[in-house]
Order: sequence, then structure tokens, then C-alpha cells
Amino acid sequence: METKSQKQFNRENLLSQGVSLLMRQGYHGTGLKEILDAVRIPKGSFYNYFGSKEQFAAEVVRHYIEPFIRQLDGHLRDGEGDALGAIERYFDELIGALETSGFQGGCLLGNLMGEVGDTSELCRESLQQAVHRYRDLLAKGLAAAQRQGTVRTDKSAEAMADLLTNVWQGALLRMKIEKSAEPLRQCCRDLLGDYFNARPIPPCRADHS
Repeated sequence: METKSQKQFNRENLLSQGVSLLMRQGYHGTGLKEILDAVRIPKGSFYNYFGSKEQFAAEVVRHYIEPFIRQLDGHLRDGEGDALGAIERYFDELIGALETSGFQGGCLLGNLMGEVGDTSELCRESLQQAVHRYRDLLAKGLAAAQRQGTVRTDKSAEAMADLLTNVWQGALLRMKIEKSAEPLRQCCRDLLGDYFNARPIPPCRADHS
């Protein structure tokens, strides 16, 4: 089995620590020394791994989204016969994890969108790519659910995935100020449990006039 070099190991540690610090303190509230001290790497070594703090944040975004992509993809693979149920179970897991954490952090993507999304082109592009990857995988699952007859077909899977992504991000912000999972559960109830559902079209009534 191929082993990681020390440089690869240090780089991944820096990215993981970056996720934790940027989530808690934001981009502007987190200093390079703080990140390096947390993983016990000399300050002068930072530029052996990243060209700038801005590049580091962009890489942190890519590092952050990867587990969510794998988690959602795993649910979709395991629930091939019930794609809508797989998506619902995925979001149930996310809600459970957020409840366990005491609703801390929310979503790093949403946090950074508001903080640096319009001031750093590098971070904006990284955030956009992460959101599009996530949205596209949701669209793949919703398209499968459409073929299975559990999700409406008068809306495109892409449009519904966009809506779900947007509403979920808003619900995460509400969760932080309410300290409650209810905004998240409402998002899933109203979209996955209602608006996206396939409904039989009622038969046309004959005009007896």
C-alpha cells in the first residue's frame, strides 16, 4: 500500500485544521500562525504548501466539500431503488450531526460566501465549483427518483436541485440563530416530502353544461 509523504500528511493536516478554524472564526478572524501552531509546522514553512492565505482558503473549500460528496454518493449508491429515500436519509444524517454538535458552525460554504465570496475571485471560484458539484449530485439523485416515479417530472431535476441547495443554505443560517433543527426539518418536509413529490394528475371532468 502506498504511504503518504510527510509533506502530503502535513498538507492534509493544514487543510483539516483550516476547516475547523475557518468554520469557527471565519477567514478574516483566522491567522496563519494560528493554523501552523495547531499542526506544529514552522511559520516559514507555510509557503511550501500554499502560495497564499487566499489559495489556502480555496483549497480548504475543496477539502471541506469532499466528505459531503462521498456521503451523499454513498446513500445514492446504497438506495438505488429508492433515490428519494436515499436523499432524505442523507439529510437526516446531516441534521442529526448538527443537533449533536449543538448547531455549531453551520456550513463552511455558506459562511465563506458571505465573508469573501465577493472580495476574492479565487475563493469565489472554489466556492462555486463546490456548490455546483454538490448540486449536480443532488440533481443526479432527483433524476433517478423521477425515473422511479417518486418525484415530479414537470420540473427539471437540475431546477429542483438548485432550489434544494438554496433553501438548505438559508435554513442553515436560520438554524444558527434559532439554535434549532426545525428550519432544516421544514426544508426537507416542504421540498423532499411535499413539493418534489410526484402526484397523480386528477382526471379531467367532463363538461356537462
